[in-house]
Amino acid sequence: MTDNARLRELEERLGHTFTDSAVLERALMHASANSERSNERLEFFGDRVLGLVIAEKLYRDYPSDPEGMLALKFNAMARRDTCAAAAEAAGLSEYIVLASSEAASGGRRKAAILAGACEAVIAALYFDGGIPPARAFIERYWARPLNSLCADMRDPKTALQEWAQARARAGRATPVYQLVKREGPDHAPRFTVEVRVADEQPEGGTGSSKREAEQAAAAALLARLGVSAS
Repeated sequence: MTDNARLRELEERLGHTFTDSAVLERALMHASANSERSNERLEFFGDRVLGLVIAEKLYRDYPSDPEGMLALKFNAMARRDTCAAAAEAAGLSEYIVLASSEAASGGRRKAAILAGACEAVIAALYFDGGIPPARAFIERYWARPLNSLCADMRDPKTALQEWAQARARAGRATPVYQLVKREGPDHAPRFTVEVRVADEQPEGGTGSSKREAEQAAAAALLARLGVSAS
């Protein structure tokens, strides 16, 4: 497929025909391939555009939510893993320009690279067409996580922390997380984490990041205790 054909294909996925295709090409340039013309500055700007669009949507869609609850929902939508999932859904991974060594080490599956490219593309959409195409892209590829938001946005770690604090007078202590094992190659690691709370039996959890494994361990302990995270 020619470069022009690939560009047209990507524009269809993004829902926007670029007047300046150079800004889109730069949005897909990872620093490993060209540090001087990488997408890092666009990533910085795109993060702010994403934040504005998400904040506005939450403000309008949840008129009864207090600031604290809006902040929890915002953080869930703006975090790296959510951005990476949006990049996957949009099919950006195959268009990112990487150094051969980075590509060989699984760079197209790395959350940091996917999230960065996604934010850079949002910036490119903004600079080429203003806020409408950027907003349309975000609303399209963030639709699933936005629809999954629940009334109570406490994650398992937060819920376990609150459970322990509420029982502090009964001798409960702050949950302690310990990395038990790390397996797999650098581009696809698997972490196993164990969580302990005072005299309760520990529970373990696994995930592709330490944070994910900690959340899984906290969820497992909450389930055994009969406590809901939501």
